[in-house]
Amino acid sequence: MKLHAFHRQRGMTLFVALVMLVLISLLAMSTFNLGKSSIQVVNNMQNRDQSIAASRRTLDEAISGNRFFDTPQDALGAPCGTANHRCHDINGDGVNDIVTTLSRPACVKIKTIQTKDLNLDNNEEAGCAVGVQQGQSGLVGAKPGNSLCADTTWEMTAASEDSQTQTKVEVVQGVGVRIPQANAETSCN
Repeated sequence: MKLHAFHRQRGMTLFVALVMLVLISLLAMSTFNLGKSSIQVVNNMQNRDQSIAASRRTLDEAISGNRFFDTPQDALGAPCGTANHRCHDINGDGVNDIVTTLSRPACVKIKTIQTKDLNLDNNEEAGCAVGVQQGQSGLVGAKPGNSLCADTTWEMTAASEDSQTQTKVEVVQGVGVRIPQANAETSCN
């Protein structure tokens, strides 16, 4: 009788060993998949951050010049082949990875500056005044109303797309700039 029970236990040991082998294999596969998905998440975040940085660089370039209010349809020029586009080579291999499109800047608000509101001690603001400064009493020949300048508020949008990873982002930024009244009247219509 003891011999018969011993034979049944040898089969049970093999069964337990196979179950343990399957469980260890499942644990190893799930660990591998979890690590792989974490790498994909980090890679997606990096691609998104690179596209956002490309959009911000393009916006900074447009804002630092005065072309966006003089010629909003061509605020950047066309070094990437088309007006208001920028090409970015992220990894330095000579191939453009990200293309950024600057939408036509939109003037959303214009406010003509009154002559009385100018600080004539500031050279930039004095250039907006009509007439010649005459001490404390005001300006000789100055009109009591509008100056030659206007404060404008612009909305600028840059959309970047990475053709390899299919990453697409859009960055919107508001810009306030003081421009000549003549430019404001033509640009903000």
